[in-house]
Amino acid sequence: MAKTFTAQDLRTRCAAIVQAAGSAPEEARLVADNLVLANLSGHDSHGVGMIPRYVDAVLEGGLAPNASAKVLLDIGTMLTLDGQRGYGQVIGEQAMQLGIARAKLHGNCIVALGNSHHLGRIGHWAEMAVAQNLVSLHFVNVLSRPVVAPWGGGDGRFGTNPCCIGVPLKGSEPFVLDFATSRVAQGKMRVAHNEGRTVEPGYLIDEQGRPTTDPGVVVVPQANGLFGALMTFGEHKGYGMAVACELLGGALTGGGTWHRAPDSARAVVNGMLTILIDPARLGTQDGFEQEALAFVDWLKQGPAAPGSDGVRIAGEPEREARTRREREGIAIDDQTWAEILAAEKKLG
Repeated sequence: MAKTFTAQDLRTRCAAIVQAAGSAPEEARLVADNLVLANLSGHDSHGVGMIPRYVDAVLEGGLAPNASAKVLLDIGTMLTLDGQRGYGQVIGEQAMQLGIARAKLHGNCIVALGNSHHLGRIGHWAEMAVAQNLVSLHFVNVLSRPVVAPWGGGDGRFGTNPCCIGVPLKGSEPFVLDFATSRVAQGKMRVAHNEGRTVEPGYLIDEQGRPTTDPGVVVVPQANGLFGALMTFGEHKGYGMAVACELLGGALTGGGTWHRAPDSARAVVNGMLTILIDPARLGTQDGFEQEALAFVDWLKQGPAAPGSDGVRIAGEPEREARTRREREGIAIDDQTWAEILAAEKKLG
């Protein structure tokens, strides 16, 4: 079963919880708005269901309310930032605002952000960039209990390590590619477990390294106290991309990589390497605009595959979901809602 809420109802409720956990009203609003936007976009894995984990992380000391991004280095075209374990919804916005301003001034900027708490849906940061007519690339690592197995491995060794690319398209909606390097996001397994569903074969291995369709193996400890793991997408190719995200988002940013035994801490710490490019400063602007649109049009002129609604580009499903969910409301399963209510009680 599920309850359906308006987006504004969820924003108000979540902002109140985040504020009760110690955040200033403006920070609470930013966090709530970001989470609800993820729900509206069809990504419940990164939406208000994260609130219980955030509350636990604050209470444990792994998430610092009211922290800001600290500038460690600024040479104009390169920024190194320390997120100081602040809410990623706030730290990420600060990092992108700084990077966008530098890219507008210099034509490009590389932003190395380490030590931020959970940055949420990375597509949100690409959307900020394309709204300013910038191309953006994002490589992210995850410092938390490792939930993804390397290709050929039998247990979790790293996180879902997302990659995201945003490209503005003149006079049209942008291309926003945002994906976990695991077959599916960890949060989607939490949602499936809470809803009592199994998942498709090929997503998971259990605590003994055997294939399973039970999402609970990566959500709750199994009989022996161990967890299963998610698989990477694309076999060895997705695994290679996950490692690249760990090296770029973790090692290069200064945020660090995961190379220790799992623990039960609830904090989710991200590093993100962002590359921002202003096409207007490359000298290829006219050709870029024409060729990008021509290629997207070419894709969409092709026939639909049997059983398909036709060709779409990355970013379209999220925009369609927003329109639909703004109109119809956002459904929250009973287990997730119970966890949110429990988080409220922890804060009194």
